[in-house]
Amino acid sequence: MTAKRVPPAQLAPQLRDAITRLNRRVRQARPVGDLTVTQLSALTSLKLAGALTPRELSDIERVQPPTMTRIVAKLEERGLVQRTPHPTDGRQVILAPTEGGRAVLEQFERARNEWLASRLAELTEADRETLRRAAELFQQLARA
Repeated sequence: MTAKRVPPAQLAPQLRDAITRLNRRVRQARPVGDLTVTQLSALTSLKLAGALTPRELSDIERVQPPTMTRIVAKLEERGLVQRTPHPTDGRQVILAPTEGGRAVLEQFERARNEWLASRLAELTEADRETLRRAAELFQQLARA
């Protein structure tokens, strides 16, 4: 069986569309709650980074500082984020997820992983192996 050659310019939009649709569907597979996608994203960025200033978080999330101030305030109200003084700049604070914030993220991740695992279980072993290899390639592309 010969592999079909697909030019990169033709594959790019197909792949981007498939990734976007799958990502959207995975994001929808979450526990019912009142956290917005934006709040979850900010909390995830803090978890991955460990701690950030509000400006750094704004830059990572690509939102304006006043918008991030509102997002952080909501997360703080729920006890999901804590502020601590910046070690070298008294005008700044450092934001970090609380234990409760990490627990909420774990709950969301578990729900998303369970949904995706149930969908993967519907595929053949050969298809799952193809996706395992594709995941490696996606990681490689993301590092570029």
